Amino acid sequence: MAQVVDLLQYLLDERGSDLLVKVGSPPCLRRNGRLERTTLTALKPDDIEQLAAELLTADKAAEFQSSGETDLAYSVPGLGRFRVNVYRQRGSVSLAIRRVVPGAPAIADLGVPQIVADLAAQRDGLVVVAGPAASGKTTTAAALIDHINASQARHIVTVEDPIEVLHADKEAVVSQREVGSDTPHVADALRRISRQDADVVMVSDLPDADAVKEAFAVAAAGRLVIAVLNTLSATDTITWMIDRFPPHQQGSARSLLGRVLRGVICQRLVDRADGRGRVAVVESLVGTHKVRDAIIDGGDPSVLERLMADGEYHGMATFDQSLFQLFHEEYVSLDEALERAVYPEDFRIAVQQSGLATLR
Repeated sequence: MAQVVDLLQYLLDERGSDLLVKVGSPPCLRRNGRLERTTLTALKPDDIEQLAAELLTADKAAEFQSSGETDLAYSVPGLGRFRVNVYRQRGSVSLAIRRVVPGAPAIADLGVPQIVADLAAQRDGLVVVAGPAASGKTTTAAALIDHINASQARHIVTVEDPIEVLHADKEAVVSQREVGSDTPHVADALRRISRQDADVVMVSDLPDADAVKEAFAVAAAGRLVIAVLNTLSATDTITWMIDRFPPHQQGSARSLLGRVLRGVICQRLVDRADGRGRVAVVESLVGTHKVRDAIIDGGDPSVLERLMADGEYHGMATFDQSLFQLFHEEYVSLDEALERAVYPEDFRIAVQQSGLATLR
């Protein structure tokens, strides 16, 4: 029977990002965003339960037994670090394993716009790194922390579930706290940040209304908060955060968010035209005075869309504008761009007007 280390080695050898293991089917590998069936042998229920037993600590095993799922980070000397979700489906145990790239990349190596580095240089306020699952947002957030760590003498406290990228102290001091083992909940950790002499706080998720409220409060107290969210666009991110509050508190939440927001980076990964993996398309919203007023007013989200579209001077861009730039620079093919554009017909018109391609 395969052991955990065998599966992790296979994931690395095949240059995959994820491995899905369930009863009755060969494990599936995700490579460059695409799911592929492997030639590995399908595992039986007892086999996968044995794998789970290798992975789970006593606390995580108890959580899994009570809730039917749990997240954990798993490290193997010589192989690296992995994020694992153990869950039940149709009564059997399944595993979702993600490879964590060692270390944090430099912002310059991510191929993202300058605004990302500019937001890392902020002294206070709220910066949100958003995107759907498997969009590279964890990597971008780690790059932001590494940028601050390498250049500023500050105390960085991270609140993560689980810890994925390990940060060694450079110019900064980095304290990494894992939900479940170091702190019971995100909101609890954020409430005590002031007593830990933190200058910068990174939180890997804001899972509930209490966590969002505490993140706003920490940012309002003069600290830089970098939050990672699973939202699809910059405007969705604003709406999602405000909607965590009950209706009678949303006005004050909008006022506070308008005051503390420094920027939202929302990214997705699309296929490169040369077939060499994927590239990040970054939508950026910057907390200018007009953006602040639009958030406080709570009007149509299209107002924020227009401000992004017209905000190039401030480093702003919509998803389709960023996608068009990548197409113009030949990083992304026309077919891929049209398929991934938020407004494909408008994108088609922009391509025709630019003279970059002839469309039927």
